[in-house]
Amino acid sequence: MSRHSRLQKQILSLYRDLLRAGRGKPGAEARVRAEFRQHAILPRSDVLRIEYLYRRGRRQLQLLRSGHATSMGAFVRPRSPIEEVGDAGAPRTPPDDGHGPGNPHDRTEAPETRADER
Repeated sequence: MSRHSRLQKQILSLYRDLLRAGRGKPGAEARVRAEFRQHAILPRSDVLRIEYLYRRGRRQLQLLRSGHATSMGAFVRPRSPIEEVGDAGAPRTPPDDGHGPGNPHDRTEAPETRADER
């Protein structure tokens, strides 16, 4: 078996530290395991992504250790009732009919006149 690289050792240490810090906090251990399993398929050559995820994990560890965190959840954007799931699975909104406040450039006010036109 080959030896672990320094980055691999750091990631394994982070995993253990996150599990320890998450003890007693609802959902923390399951969330940590799920995150690590989700990203375990990253190729070793994707070092930038791995280092980004490592730094993100270190920040989450600091938050868990701070004492202010009572649980660990996911950051999920709530979906509005007008959003639908498209064919590709991406959310899409209905087309703008021009009658809503969606476009600030569509104003119903009369255009201002210049001083030399009066």
